[in-house]
Amino acid sequence: MIPEAEATGPLVEMYDQARTPHGTVDNVMKVHSLRPHTMQGHVALYRSVLHHPDITLPLWFLEVVASYTSIKNNCAYSLAHHFHNARELIADDDRADRIYAALSDGKPEDQFSGKELALLRYADKLTLRVGEMEESDADLLRNAGCDDGEILEVNQVVAYFNYSNRLLNGLGVTTEGDAVGYY
Repeated sequence: MIPEAEATGPLVEMYDQARTPHGTVDNVMKVHSLRPHTMQGHVALYRSVLHHPDITLPLWFLEVVASYTSIKNNCAYSLAHHFHNARELIADDDRADRIYAALSDGKPEDQFSGKELALLRYADKLTLRVGEMEESDADLLRNAGCDDGEILEVNQVVAYFNYSNRLLNGLGVTTEGDAVGYY
């Protein structure tokens, strides 16, 4: 990864676009530094699935979906960042601890029911058994009370985190030097 102080040309601009509200550039973006054009796409995708004003599902729940996907993929980097975000948004450490334990044990039903549980089960299948996905999976979500927009929102979070988890794990990226968590 090219350090910010050594960045030149288009990389300087991309680092500025990828900067967090903390004023830092996280390693998930710095890992693109040898090919800044890939950072541009990554930033746009990330912001569209988790930080767009038209998202309707609660951000705390989308952060839980991101964390569950990252647990399934054994991605410590994304889990550290996004469960920290979920914890902050949940604003109840005991509840957050119970949710984390349920997700880690692969038993979301211990803390979730209804629409939320159906969406977490969908996230699990989409992550681990994508080749088995069928139209009936969307029907299960609709029957649990999800509308098509909510299904798309969770689909996009899961798809993004499967991409990002593979990027991070595949290149050995750690949180060293990152400002971890909600900003």
